[in-house]
Amino acid sequence: MKNLLKIKSFIIVFVTLGLFSSCEKLLEENPKDRILPSNFFATESDAISAVNAVYGILNAKSSGTFGGVYHSNYWIIQGLASDEMNNEMAGAINEEALEQFAHTPDNTVIFDVWQNIYSGIFYANFAVDGITPMDIEEGLKNRLIGEARFLRAILYFDLVRMFGEVPLVTYENQSDLSPDKASTDEIFTFILEDLAFAKANLPESYPVGNGLGRATWGAATAMLGRVNLWTGDYAAAVTNLEEVIDSDLYDLYPDFRDAFQIENENGQETVFGIGFGDGGGAISFWEVGQFNVRLLPRELVSEISKANSQGWQVPTQNLYDQYDDLDRRKTITFITEVNPPGGPVTVAPHFSKYWDRDSEPDAGNTEMDFPHIRYSGVLLMYAEALNELNDGPNTEAYNAINEVRRRARFDGTVDQNVLPDLSGLTYQQFKDAVLLERRLELAAEGHRWFDLVRHGKLVERVNAAKTGSAVQSFHTLFPLPQREVDLNPKLLPQNTGY
Repeated sequence: MKNLLKIKSFIIVFVTLGLFSSCEKLLEENPKDRILPSNFFATESDAISAVNAVYGILNAKSSGTFGGVYHSNYWIIQGLASDEMNNEMAGAINEEALEQFAHTPDNTVIFDVWQNIYSGIFYANFAVDGITPMDIEEGLKNRLIGEARFLRAILYFDLVRMFGEVPLVTYENQSDLSPDKASTDEIFTFILEDLAFAKANLPESYPVGNGLGRATWGAATAMLGRVNLWTGDYAAAVTNLEEVIDSDLYDLYPDFRDAFQIENENGQETVFGIGFGDGGGAISFWEVGQFNVRLLPRELVSEISKANSQGWQVPTQNLYDQYDDLDRRKTITFITEVNPPGGPVTVAPHFSKYWDRDSEPDAGNTEMDFPHIRYSGVLLMYAEALNELNDGPNTEAYNAINEVRRRARFDGTVDQNVLPDLSGLTYQQFKDAVLLERRLELAAEGHRWFDLVRHGKLVERVNAAKTGSAVQSFHTLFPLPQREVDLNPKLLPQNTGY
C-alpha cells in the first residue's frame, strides 16, 4: 500500500492541472525528488503497485476531479447526449447543456472525463516503461505489462471515439508540453497492438480472492472484438468474439436481476467490471459508486429514511416505452413506485438496475461495479458483426441475439409469452433489431451515444426522444476541452461545430 500511495502521489502531481499544464509544474521541481522508473521499480511488489494504480484511476478521483473515469460522468455523458437520459439535477448547467446538445469546449463534465482518462494513460505508461526492464519472473512481468496495456487501450478507445484526433501520449513523449494530435488510424493501431499483447499474456482467470477484477484473456479478446466492430473489421470482430463465446468461461445468469447483485460481481456474466467500494476482490480502492445517488428517485427517502437518492439523471419516456411490460429488464431497470408508511406512491420512471436491495437496502452510495463488458454485450456484438460480415443474419447471429431475448422472458419464476425468437429478417431489419436489443439490455451502462454514432442514428433517435433538441450531425464528436486547447494550440483545429 505504501508503494501504491507513493506512485499515485507522483502521478497525481504530474496531472493535477490538466494534461499539459502540469508538465510545466513538474519541470520546476527538483528532479531528485521525482519518482521515475529508474528509482521506483525494484521488486515484484513495486511492479504490482504500479499496475494497481492504473486500476485505481478507473474509479477513484484524482486531484481536481469528481471521481474516476467510470465513476459517473462517463456514463452520464453517454446517456444525456443521446436518447437515453434527461437531466433533473437543478443548477447543473453542464449536464443540462449535454441533454440539450448545447455543450461547448468549456463543459466541465467533458473535461473531467478527458482529464481522468489521460491521468490513467500516464499511470499505464509509467507502469509499462518501469516494468519492462525489470529482472522478475517472466510470466508475472508479461502479465502485469498486459494488464497495464489493456487498461491503456480501453482509455484510448474512449478518447478516440469521443474526441477523434487527440495526442497519442506514450512514456517516451509525455514530457512534451505541446504534442501534436495523432490521426485516428494511428490511435486505433496503437490500441490494437496493446490489446493483442494483453490477449497473448493475460490469464483466463485469477485465484479466488487474489485477483478478482483484474483484466483477463477474455476481457482483452472481447475488447478486441469491440474495437474491430467500431472500425468495421467485421471478420476480426467475429473471430475474437467467437473465441470468447466458445471459451465457455462466461454465461448469462438465468435471471437478468442476478447480473446486478453484488454477490455476483466478477461472476459468470462479468467479462470486465470496474470495481467500486470493496471491488469484489483483490483490487480495492476507497471510492464508492454513485449509481444509486444519481439515479434512484428522491421520493424513495419517504420509504427509506437513510436513502441518499437524488434522481439527478432519469430515463427518457421514449426509452421507458420501448420495453414490453413483461420484459424482465423493464422491472429490474426501472423503479416507478415507492412504498412509504402511508402506502404505495407512483413516481416517474427512474433507473434502479444498480440497486441491490438485499445487500444495500439503504439505497445510497454503492459497492456495485460498473459493468464495462457483460457477456450479453458480447453476444449482441457477435450478432451485429455476423450480420455485417454476411450482409444478413445467419444461424449463429440469430442464436446470439435470441439467447439474450430468451433470458429477458424469465420473470424470476417462469418464462413469459413475450420477445419471441427472431427469424426471417433482412440485413437492415436485423441491424435495427440488434440496436434495439442493446438499448434494452445495456441501458445506463455507458453505451448508447456510442451505439447511435456507430449506426449513424444519433440525430434521428434523439429528435424522436427529445422535443426541441438542438442535436446536429457534428455531435458525433465532443469538443476538445478549451482548457487544453489554450495550453496547447496544436490541438487546433477544434472539432467541427464547436
